Amino acid sequence: MKEYPLNIHRYADRQTMGERAARDIADTIRARLSQQPEVRMIFAAAPSQAETLATLRQMSDIDWSRVTAFHMDEYLGLTPSASQRFGQWLTQHIFGHLHFKAVNLLTPEEGSQACIERYTQLLNEAPIDIAVMGIGVNGHLAFNDPPVADFGDTCVVKVVELDNTCRQQQVDDQCFSALNEVPTSALTLTIPCLLSAAEIFCVVPGAAKREAVYQTLHGPISTRWPSSVLRTHAACSLYLDADSLPEG
Repeated sequence: MKEYPLNIHRYADRQTMGERAARDIADTIRARLSQQPEVRMIFAAAPSQAETLATLRQMSDIDWSRVTAFHMDEYLGLTPSASQRFGQWLTQHIFGHLHFKAVNLLTPEEGSQACIERYTQLLNEAPIDIAVMGIGVNGHLAFNDPPVADFGDTCVVKVVELDNTCRQQQVDDQCFSALNEVPTSALTLTIPCLLSAAEIFCVVPGAAKREAVYQTLHGPISTRWPSSVLRTHAACSLYLDADSLPEG
């Protein structure tokens, strides 16, 4: 795999990091809208993205009516109204605040295979311009945990089993009160789908992510740490705070 240098941005605190990432994302949206009729974006749903999205939704000079939004993953087995649903989280943090051209949600209650087929068709209608994402404590991208991550995946969207490290992160992030409440399976966009975005903005705060960031930057490119594959993307920017920045 060809490696590219990641564009690394380091900030003293989480808030500054999120605000800077949002400004850079906004600049990219504006630049693309000046050259093309529409921008297509994929968003991650996680507490690590909160500061970035809170700043981004204040960018009133962006013509959001020309932006089509997708999200990366969704639990199986939760009711549509469950607060832990990622579609709900993104609606609360950005989708419900702005007038997008379209917001395309993963809705597994329609049936997993039907949802996969519908979402795959929507994603394949045109190229993805921007992906805004984080990195899990086990290096996952979306719900591509080490046991299921596939850098050569031929699927666009698939059902995956979640490993316990990923599920425990949801408890540690205070999304669930106990491990047995966290679903064991989910729908996720695959790694090739995520990497198809022309530009990636990866926002990773917190000490819990330090080892994953280290492996992303310095470890072998391997599904042992799926985020290491970001080094094969030609336009990936990584935003870190003082807690997530590894030594060395």
